[in-house]
Amino acid sequence: MQKKLFTIIAFTENRIGLLNRITIIFTRRHINIESLTTSECEVEGVHRFTITTRTTKERAVKVVQQIDKLVEVIKASLHEEEETVYQELALYKVDARQIAENGLFTAFLNTIKKYDAHIQTATDDYIIIEKVGRRVEVFMLLDALKEYHVLEFAKSGRVAMTRSANDLDQYLRDVEARVAEEAHEVGV
Repeated sequence: MQKKLFTIIAFTENRIGLLNRITIIFTRRHINIESLTTSECEVEGVHRFTITTRTTKERAVKVVQQIDKLVEVIKASLHEEEETVYQELALYKVDARQIAENGLFTAFLNTIKKYDAHIQTATDDYIIIEKVGRRVEVFMLLDALKEYHVLEFAKSGRVAMTRSANDLDQYLRDVEARVAEEAHEVGV
């Protein structure tokens, strides 16, 4: 089977050690995590893990099934590229002195504009640029900025949403309806 890039989205409780338990699932299967982003989500007390991995669909499905079995995981799901909307954030620190000394400021600004990036901070020593986009766009800008002497580069993991509407919200409503139905059947 051919390896593809998959996005795994897991909604979880915020518990100590959960990240370790999730990464162990990948380690045991010798699957590399390409990127990992965690944050709060729209539901109070619930966190969102967005994990990208390059593997076969069969192996990705098994990983998601194992993540979904963890007690603190509310819901885990697997998504292919076309099923998600995603972005990454990158910061680039370039040498402001070199740009000034070589008279490259106009060319530098044109490069930033061409790649739809923005200056976040500028000092006499450095300029920090921000770029939001897909991975390929982020690295294209990195290559273009090399002529201005990149001092530092940092990139986030993927931040993604599925194209389907209200995944977590619908899941929680379904669970609530099942619990109410079971309570009704028991006579509570």
